Amino acid sequence: MAGSKGRRRFGNVRRLPSGRFQARYVGPDGLERKAPRTFETERQAGKWLTVVESEIIKGDWSAPEAGEIKLEPYGRKWIAERKLQPRSRENYEDLFRLHIRPHLGGLALGAIKPQTIRTWRRTLLDGGTTEPQAVKAYSLLRAILNTAVKEDELIRQNPCRIPGYDRYHTPERPVATVAQVLSLAERMPARFSALVIVAAFSGLRWGELAALRRGDVDLTAGTVRVPRKLAALRNRMEFGPPKSEAGNRVVTLPAAARLVLADHLDEFVGKGPEALVFTGDKGAVLRSGNFRRAVGWAAALRAAGMPDGFHFHDLRHTGNNLAAATGASTRDLMHRMGHASMRAALIYQHANSERDREIADAMDRRITKQTKRATAKAKQKPTKGKKATRPARKTASDGTAGATGTPMARKIKES
Repeated sequence: MAGSKGRRRFGNVRRLPSGRFQARYVGPDGLERKAPRTFETERQAGKWLTVVESEIIKGDWSAPEAGEIKLEPYGRKWIAERKLQPRSRENYEDLFRLHIRPHLGGLALGAIKPQTIRTWRRTLLDGGTTEPQAVKAYSLLRAILNTAVKEDELIRQNPCRIPGYDRYHTPERPVATVAQVLSLAERMPARFSALVIVAAFSGLRWGELAALRRGDVDLTAGTVRVPRKLAALRNRMEFGPPKSEAGNRVVTLPAAARLVLADHLDEFVGKGPEALVFTGDKGAVLRSGNFRRAVGWAAALRAAGMPDGFHFHDLRHTGNNLAAATGASTRDLMHRMGHASMRAALIYQHANSERDREIADAMDRRITKQTKRATAKAKQKPTKGKKATRPARKTASDGTAGATGTPMARKIKES
């Protein structure tokens, strides 16, 4: 005990036949462990034990041998045991196999340091890996090592704590105008025309559209229900729940999409509630690659005056921008888009020039209305006596003088 002379409160130190000193202690798990090295003096061994005791008291201690676990088996097990969507699991497996395992898989968890991460990232980029892929690989590795720190307590700190490594610049995607959307739809084979219009004006994702069934569509209410999505996996197509809980939603369609969808249902969709709304020529489920070839996507884009790099997913931006331009709240946009976070909704709300024009037009209407009212009141005022006619007063150079008979007021009235 602490008060016993010659007896340590924590651990013990013994002199070896070589004359050096060995420190030993019992860890929180009840196992006795030795210091990884011997010490020249008993005092040095005692100081080492004091540091270990402090780590245990603060909750920072981890079993020294835990950090010796190799990243490859630990990472594989992490991906296999994680609750993930099938497509996400395959993406994680590919990232780990291509970008993490070849460079870091043989290292012990405790041997991976921030400098190891910096060198690894530089190696990826110098080897031709794109920055977005490097960021995704870094984010996956950080998640794996977070579990090693917080849940499994195998290492003390996550070496993936380097500012900026989890972000990359994303070029702004093009947004099609309503006229471009309609023009593109006209250039589609008849069975795919409604797909383009509904995609643009509903904001649904490709996988959500491909999984829609007749029973999900309510033409009377003008809504579509989104209870599932279709995912293209390595060797199969699989229906599953939406991307997130927020993705399970009901979206109201504008009339332009509702009318086109009604015609599409009559012409191309089976009568049963489980019949898929959008399918290929032979009734098979939609695959994005087959779709692009079947419709001549690149040629249709050029004919509609749209850039070559325009993706089908970019149609979603048109509907989201239109929704933001109506003045919809952030929460409303999140629901319509199927997003759990505010980030994407705020992007569509930020600096929406079309909405700004609508605001300016509404201001013009109010200005005109109030100017006409003020002019009418001025004409109705009774005169007490005949006064000499005064020459018209010159207005300010910008035409904004306050009288209702100014050039600006007359211009607004006439507009």
